[in-house]
Amino acid sequence: MLSDQLLRRRQKLSLSQAGLASRLKSSQSRIAKMEAADRTVSVDLLLRALYALGATPRDVGLALRKRRRAAA
Repeated sequence: MLSDQLLRRRQKLSLSQAGLASRLKSSQSRIAKMEAADRTVSVDLLLRALYALGATPRDVGLALRKRRRAAA
């Protein structure tokens, strides 16, 4: 769900993967892996990216809650 949230937020801001990578001092390919929920991406990096796009801790909590409901 965090990966989905990241993709939606980035697209809503009309920001490219390269643009987000620049903000995070990362690479475009790493952003692509984040959005694809690649297992090599740390939760820490996902959270930093979400916060860089304006997400709040509440937004993150809501995204995780949706995941828990979907699994139930």
